[in-house]
Amino acid sequence: MPANLSAVFFLLLACQQTVLTMDQHDVLEKQLTKRRLSLQGTAEIQSCLVSSGDVGCGTFQCFNNNSCEIQGLHHICLTLLHNAGRYDSQGKSFVKDALRCMALGLRQRFSCVSRRCSAVKEMVFSLQRDCYSKHQLCLALRDHMDTMGNLVQFHLMFPSGPYVELMNFLLKCGDEVGLWVGQRLRGQCMQHWGALCSSFGSTCSLSQSDAPQHTTTPPPTVPLAFTTQGPLQQPTRAAGPEDRTGFSQIDNATESLPVSKKSNVTAS
Repeated sequence: MPANLSAVFFLLLACQQTVLTMDQHDVLEKQLTKRRLSLQGTAEIQSCLVSSGDVGCGTFQCFNNNSCEIQGLHHICLTLLHNAGRYDSQGKSFVKDALRCMALGLRQRFSCVSRRCSAVKEMVFSLQRDCYSKHQLCLALRDHMDTMGNLVQFHLMFPSGPYVELMNFLLKCGDEVGLWVGQRLRGQCMQHWGALCSSFGSTCSLSQSDAPQHTTTPPPTVPLAFTTQGPLQQPTRAAGPEDRTGFSQIDNATESLPVSKKSNVTAS
């Protein structure tokens, strides 16, 4: 099933919580949890990591076409390095240091992590969070968001992986960047699926029978969470500061697709 059709399927599935029974959900969850890299695949990645250098994107290429579907590390690296020439000297240093941190971390941690896909993915996502933050990648990117256009792409978020972690990072880079990212992702979603993208808030909100009966103020519409392991219950918290971006933080196990507000930031 193509990635975009797969995404629509899971979104619609999340809105119909009676589609999967609890037993079916448990079986699917166990199957996904047991997925792991093959011995041959693990050996190939390990060999590639050992032979790759600290500079450039060779280390990230080792994770292309793996059975755990960890896609995007190489593309992210190439894009950041290609656009670094437009940054000042400090920005270039931030980008290179963040990528070097990632490369070193992958080589050091991969041999110690379990072959389970969930463990390998969490190792990668943890490195992204640590290295991007430690080396202040926000400072390099926030004045040059136009250089991120080919990374902030809705279709790259399926299946979830490094791109989603990067979007989470960008959403924390300040209100202006968050608005830009949210507007761009929602606009791209609507190009493919039209009003479907803007209907999630109303379609998946609490039904009248589920809503509180003793209040005169309607509850806020919040993003519907969904996972590839089945539907989740809708969150009940009130919208926080992060919701101003239009796309609240997306979990790599629970992608969140709220409706973004319009902003005056022009997407590239």
